[in-house]
Amino acid sequence: MLKRCGRRLLLALAGALLACLLVLTADPPPPPPPPPSERGRRALRSLAGPVGAAPAAALRAAPGREVRSLSEYFSRLARARRDASPPPEGAPWPADSTPRPPVEQLGPRDVFIAVKTTKKFHRARLDLLLETWISRDKEMTFIFTDGEDEVLTRHTGNVINTNCSAAHSRQALSCKMAVEYDHFIESGRKWFCHVDDDNYVNVRALLRLLASYPHTQDVYLGKPSLDRPIQATERVGEGEVRPVHFWFATGGAGFCISRGLALKMSPWASGGHFLSTAERIRLPDDCTIGYIVEALLGVPLTRSSLFHSHLENLQQVSASELHEQVTLSYGTFENKRNAIHMKGAFSVEADPSRFRSVHCHLYPDTPWCPHPAVF
Repeated sequence: MLKRCGRRLLLALAGALLACLLVLTADPPPPPPPPPSERGRRALRSLAGPVGAAPAAALRAAPGREVRSLSEYFSRLARARRDASPPPEGAPWPADSTPRPPVEQLGPRDVFIAVKTTKKFHRARLDLLLETWISRDKEMTFIFTDGEDEVLTRHTGNVINTNCSAAHSRQALSCKMAVEYDHFIESGRKWFCHVDDDNYVNVRALLRLLASYPHTQDVYLGKPSLDRPIQATERVGEGEVRPVHFWFATGGAGFCISRGLALKMSPWASGGHFLSTAERIRLPDDCTIGYIVEALLGVPLTRSSLFHSHLENLQQVSASELHEQVTLSYGTFENKRNAIHMKGAFSVEADPSRFRSVHCHLYPDTPWCPHPAVF
């Protein structure tokens, strides 16, 4: 009898011990499900995965811009992956898509913006620029033309008559670029930027971009108009030629060169040397700049998507990102009107270039902008 009771007691103790062990080793109960907003954020974070590590870091680098939807996430992820991926073989590396920290402070007297024009476009094109972006930044803007204009001179003092031909030939274009370069060197300023008379320059964005590069180093900023290096023939002697290829930033979108690099260009660009250098490859002025910088000096073009010319589809530039763009343009693309697509203070008929609407968007305090300006 006692033996049977002892056996039952042992079995009961063993059962109780086993139950305690099971309780101690069991998984804790699952936490309550997170609210829908948190589940969405976790899902968005998980989408990056190991492959998306670099783009995810790029997304985190934009403080204060929380991802609020799948469409916004994928849009920003695609942009980050595109910027992080290597360019095609032989292509220049693009500039960083995320804002770079400034390395120096820049003021109006640090930047030399050269606007190339011709006398026949003083009223048709230049007056629009004088009314919009140049009106706020006359101190850093210099107009290079080919004829005297008293009205223009009264409107702004920085007008240089190059005495070059008014023709749109490569020789005439190179003649004006040579005068631009010499005036920049004489100015002692830190940055040389060239634009055409159909460009709108967002000077605030330009200063932000330039301030992120040291002007004493070799910096060549702009956007190519081609998807591959240009192929040219270089004349190296009497009847002797050789092939040469290089990237160049199209003058139609504008480009900028640091003073450190501009000084190294002097043997091929100063005085009358720019014209003779252009004749070596028999190409226009912007191509000659790329030839000197890339082919002769070995300095690669730093590509920036913030410069825009009439050679691209400008309607793809988002109106919500206008404040970040450095230059804009207008014209025709594939035989259609080519300009920024945006709702602005002026109709397309009253403002076909959209420059007035862009200006009122960036500077709503402009006296002639309709108030309130609705976009």
